[in-house]
Amino acid sequence: MSNKILTLFLFLVPTIIFAQSSYTNEERIKVLYNGQKYNTFLYYLDRGYLEDIDVDKLTEKAIQAVLSELDPHSSYISKEELKSIDESFQGNFEGIGIEFNVLQDTVIVVNTVSGGPSERVGLKAGDRIVKVDTVSVIGITQTQVPKYLRGPKGSKVELTVIRHSEIQPLIFTVERDKIPVTSLDAGYKLNDSTGYIKINRFMATTSDEFDKAMDEMPNIKNLVLDLRGNGGGLLDQAIKLADNFLPQGALIVYTEGRSMPKTEAFAQNSGRFQNGNLVILLDEESASASEIVAGAIQDWDRGIVIGRTSFGKGLVQRQMTLPDSSAIRITVARYHTPSGRIIQRPFRMGDAKEYYMNYMKRYTNGELINPDSIPNDIPDSLKFKTVRLGRTVYGGGGITPDIFVPIDTSQYSKYWGKLVGAGIITDYVVDYVDKHRHTLEKRYPSFDVFDKEYAVTDDMFDALESLGEKKEIAREPEEMTRIKPIAGKQLKALIAQKLWSTNEYFRVINADNDMIKAALKSFNNL
Repeated sequence: MSNKILTLFLFLVPTIIFAQSSYTNEERIKVLYNGQKYNTFLYYLDRGYLEDIDVDKLTEKAIQAVLSELDPHSSYISKEELKSIDESFQGNFEGIGIEFNVLQDTVIVVNTVSGGPSERVGLKAGDRIVKVDTVSVIGITQTQVPKYLRGPKGSKVELTVIRHSEIQPLIFTVERDKIPVTSLDAGYKLNDSTGYIKINRFMATTSDEFDKAMDEMPNIKNLVLDLRGNGGGLLDQAIKLADNFLPQGALIVYTEGRSMPKTEAFAQNSGRFQNGNLVILLDEESASASEIVAGAIQDWDRGIVIGRTSFGKGLVQRQMTLPDSSAIRITVARYHTPSGRIIQRPFRMGDAKEYYMNYMKRYTNGELINPDSIPNDIPDSLKFKTVRLGRTVYGGGGITPDIFVPIDTSQYSKYWGKLVGAGIITDYVVDYVDKHRHTLEKRYPSFDVFDKEYAVTDDMFDALESLGEKKEIAREPEEMTRIKPIAGKQLKALIAQKLWSTNEYFRVINADNDMIKAALKSFNNL
């Protein structure tokens, strides 16, 4: 390659830190010339096509088409999507600080964020927002609400609010601020010696949230770390979380790829829960960072993994910004657990549909119902030994639990699913709490009283069925009778969430949960 062409190439292509030893001049020229080929094609198309075309849209589709020929996790992100994603992982966004719902075309305040700008000015749960500045918001959809309420920190918005106890509308001027987004759903004691922490994803604040939850449960001897449904997130936060349980110097995870040198992450601290008894809960939706934490704990024989085999996402994506502030995430390496296992389950390049269909088959082929059986003829290449005790663990995709707990199919109801899918359950709970909040708060001054005394009534189920009929969902009396215990618990948990927080939701929903019971039993057997 001539110096002139190489200089041009380096000018046109953003500098990205990759291992360059295997990247030949011929490959550089091929990339440059194919880029010129596309540029020339786009120029001819734009200048000569019969009608006007949207060059930006076509380019986005071209990028997406290229990425679709690769692995299932390489992706394109528009600049609009990127802003929302960045907010969700940074742990905050800028707005007024409310949890809301849209019921009968009206924005209802479900709860205010503790210490947030709306709470500071006196906005209350149950308030109805009818106007934002001079714009009526009656009739807007759930997805449109953030456009009106979010905005830069320090900016002000005037809200016109209808409150049950007031004859005239109330006017609140709210100064927007940073609103925290949490990754920890719940943290409470299952019993005097056992703590429970539920993490929904790994974001910039996860480690700090974990520390806070642990501070509020001093002197526990056992910990259940619930990573069910946790699809992953930031690698550094997964490493920090695992660091709490492992001795200093212990390998947590390593990555390696064609153009990426091997990178290892080790425990840096002594670990605030290094010696306590630990259980990690996983299910088929636990992925990526969740699997890194569980894999490290399992490989070091540090704790027990309970549940079902995890999703199996073990590819490292690197995000790279494009000139218009959109971005691509391309797979650059694989994650390996300390014993050397590859977390990623098999896939065929360019066939994301088959990849996800194979995952969905787990729900129909019995894999989630029957204990995972390890074939006798499993190849030696998929057998690994744990670091401390030399136990056999298995690769080939996902983390296989030490104790299998099947999915409870008795909890599934097609009829209940229809009610949930139509938004009837959510709307009912919001409306119910809105109408009865004062009575509920007076009768149940604390969650403990609510948990002990509150019961869902037959009239409530009848009201739900009536709402279903209005949306052309026919009643199924026998099915409703069958699922009342399960559905009642879900309704009670949702009501608790609206009255208090997600912490109380999980305190209800986890009662008599099979995985929680298996975790407590494992502690008793130690």
